[in-house]
Amino acid sequence: MQLNITFRHLDPIDSLKNYTREKVDRAHKYLDKAGEAHVVLSMERHLHHADITITSGAFVLRGREKSEDMYASIDLAMDKIERQLRRYKERLKHHHGRDRVHHRQDLVANHFKIRHDVVELLDPEKAPNPADATPRVIRSNEFLAKPMLVDEAIMQMDLMNNDFLVFTNAQSNEMNVVYRRKDGHYGLIEASATRAQANVA
Repeated sequence: MQLNITFRHLDPIDSLKNYTREKVDRAHKYLDKAGEAHVVLSMERHLHHADITITSGAFVLRGREKSEDMYASIDLAMDKIERQLRRYKERLKHHHGRDRVHHRQDLVANHFKIRHDVVELLDPEKAPNPADATPRVIRSNEFLAKPMLVDEAIMQMDLMNNDFLVFTNAQSNEMNVVYRRKDGHYGLIEASATRAQANVA
């Protein structure tokens, strides 16, 4: 597996590199194909953040954790990934739609470009002046909403340890969103490009 490690706000220590490689390599026992892994190790507000992303065929796995010790953060992030790998091991190894997924991903024309912003909103009562209480984008990310079936989208959302996933429904070619409900079930939001027409008398 090709491994890329990025260090932010901390020194690139060889012992951390070796420890990360050893932990990430554990994913091999669950996967037939694990093309590459990208790990970002960073320090923010005295906390050690580990963000691990592994690409396996058409699917992406992700674990993010933070703690007061970088080695512990790496362990916790990989624990998240391994839990999902154990859950979906057979489906990842023998996914019935794997070839179909690769074919659909080549249809770039069917992809929707999505931008995900994280917005900070200060409490108006605590803001020094009213202008500080307006929403402020603190992080932004762009990605393609890949064509998938609904069950594939739910699996991809779980593998990334996310609470929602925007994707192109491979059956309708429309943009959909799957999300995790508080009751443990999953929700599906379906968007349609069809415009409502006014009734003609």
